[in-house]
Amino acid sequence: MDKPSRKTGARTVRFVLSLLLVAGVTVALENGLALTPPMGWVSWERYRCNVDCDIEPDNCISENLYMKMADLLVSEGYKDKGYEYVNIDDCWMEKQRDANGTLVADRERFPHGIKWLADYVHNLGLKLGIYEDFGTFTCGGYPGSKFYLQKDAETFAAWGVDMLKLDGCYSDISDMDYGYPAMSFFMNQTGRPMLYSCSWPAYVVFSGQIPDYKKIASYCNIWRNYADIQDSWDSVKGIIEFYGNDTGNFSLVAGPGNFNDPDMIIVGDYGLSYDQQRTQMAMWAIMASPLLMSIDLRNVKPETKALLQNDNVIRVNQDAHGIQGHRIQGPFEVWMKPMSVDAKGGAFAFLNLNDGGGPMQVSMNLQDLGLTQAEGYNVTEGFTGQFIGVLKPHDLINASVDPSGVWFGIAYFDC
Repeated sequence: MDKPSRKTGARTVRFVLSLLLVAGVTVALENGLALTPPMGWVSWERYRCNVDCDIEPDNCISENLYMKMADLLVSEGYKDKGYEYVNIDDCWMEKQRDANGTLVADRERFPHGIKWLADYVHNLGLKLGIYEDFGTFTCGGYPGSKFYLQKDAETFAAWGVDMLKLDGCYSDISDMDYGYPAMSFFMNQTGRPMLYSCSWPAYVVFSGQIPDYKKIASYCNIWRNYADIQDSWDSVKGIIEFYGNDTGNFSLVAGPGNFNDPDMIIVGDYGLSYDQQRTQMAMWAIMASPLLMSIDLRNVKPETKALLQNDNVIRVNQDAHGIQGHRIQGPFEVWMKPMSVDAKGGAFAFLNLNDGGGPMQVSMNLQDLGLTQAEGYNVTEGFTGQFIGVLKPHDLINASVDPSGVWFGIAYFDC
């Protein structure tokens, strides 16, 4: 039988969703997950679509790679810090579905199958994520989920998958308003809680439109809303500026269960200096972003590992209120993340996005950061935990910020 056309498929999804809504059936995502930004490891930035296991057996997309990274999350202390997801990205499957229309993992690179790999990961106390695409193909040219949303949701649940990233290549954005919610519904129906990562808004942004973030947040746990991160300071800086501009006020829909995703942590790859690595970690913490590393965990320098496992950075990122920080001043950038609903504490960053010259000197009082409790705050430097002092709202914080660097502070109201 021929597959339905794209237009026929879209009409079918819309009709089904309309019937569900009229019948009062819950379509929105209900899984109780991502109450704080998810943490873990994902293969894409570091390993891309490397499927040549003959030439690069240690670096190809295979079950061996994911097993090794899972092992290292545990043995190197990442799991104890909260990094729990091991996420498969594109290029994991055969080029064709089987005779029943079911996805099949590449038989040579994943000889035991995804269910076996999920069991391996679960036995380490970790969770397994997987990648698919809403379109007819994945971005790497493998079978997409269009026309197979229900079957794929059921397949992933049967395999024991804990997180699904659904990309948007080879699809029309006009279909996404129905397709991404449909997958949310089918995931609910499986009865297995699977964190849902949507690329939906990113494709809307690419088309020059402003996404409906409230709608997206009702169907997705986390969502990509900008370009893929690359292994460079320019890429990190561009993402920070996009989040600072906050077009469409996407920061306002962030909170427990729903987070904007500026893409992977590349701290430990090739493209960032140490100052730039500190900047990404501080800013991803303040932006309440998922902390999904895409690095070779077999080769991490001690100073980089210390950043990735920094207790203060993780504490800010994992704050239970889930408030996304925002940019409050330029030309040097000042960012503030409230860590309580009544502004009785928060994390802040003085950010120098310049590429050259000398350090930038900053002097700012707490009141201008939105910290107004008259009794004062215990202020510490975020990376080292060094105690700065008990500062009142009119007291100044003085900092020197290197080019492409950050001064990261935390203010606690303990009086």
